[in-house]
Amino acid sequence: MGDWGFLSKLLDKVQSHSTVVGKVWMTVLFIFRIMVLGAGVEKVWGDEQSKMICNTKQPGCKNVCYDQAFPISHVRFWVLQIIFVSTPTLVYLGHVLHVVHKENKLRQYVQNHAEQKGLKAPKYTSETGKVYIKGQLLCSYMTSLFFKILVEVAFIVAQYYLYGFYMVPLIVCERHPCPMKVECYMSRPTEKTVFIIFMLVVACVSLLLNVLEIFYLACSRCRRGSRHTVQEAPPTVFKVKEKGELSL
Repeated sequence: MGDWGFLSKLLDKVQSHSTVVGKVWMTVLFIFRIMVLGAGVEKVWGDEQSKMICNTKQPGCKNVCYDQAFPISHVRFWVLQIIFVSTPTLVYLGHVLHVVHKENKLRQYVQNHAEQKGLKAPKYTSETGKVYIKGQLLCSYMTSLFFKILVEVAFIVAQYYLYGFYMVPLIVCERHPCPMKVECYMSRPTEKTVFIIFMLVVACVSLLLNVLEIFYLACSRCRRGSRHTVQEAPPTVFKVKEKGELSL
């Protein structure tokens, strides 16, 4: 888990600048993807090639048969998936830090030139450091969500076309230098299938959370727009008739 420490620290900083759904997505990423991958999956897949048994001793045949069945290891595939899925969030974090830095400088400038009028006040951060997801930050956040959805879908489809959603215990290979049609058997196929299905379910849950977060942000934006419209509604104007009666 030490290899994931740097990424975990960066993603942990995003939590304070995310919505409620975003915090749930981050928890799923930490616990059910990074921790499970580091604690259990790497040990299960540690012997995938060395424990594979083939009905021939032709040198190099086992290697080409394994390469045919698994162009990329499941563990490395899931590591790439986590990194690519986290990248849009890290880009958003960079944007947030840039905005916070700019507004801190603006706030300092306003304090030093309090006598001047018409100075622009910070609108994305508060005095306590709270970040408001609106305007440019909202666009950046929505863009990161769309990219995360595309990446999740791309990896799910790629996993299906690379090696399916379950471990096949028997691998039939006819590649050179195999002298004939060779049959190879993978170790612990049922246990590996359980982890494959588990990681697939977690990926689908993460995809669903990203979609829900888009709807959550859209609904929040609509509610804020409605309140803003109500607050800016013009006051009711009364006209005074000659007899002293009030009428709209």
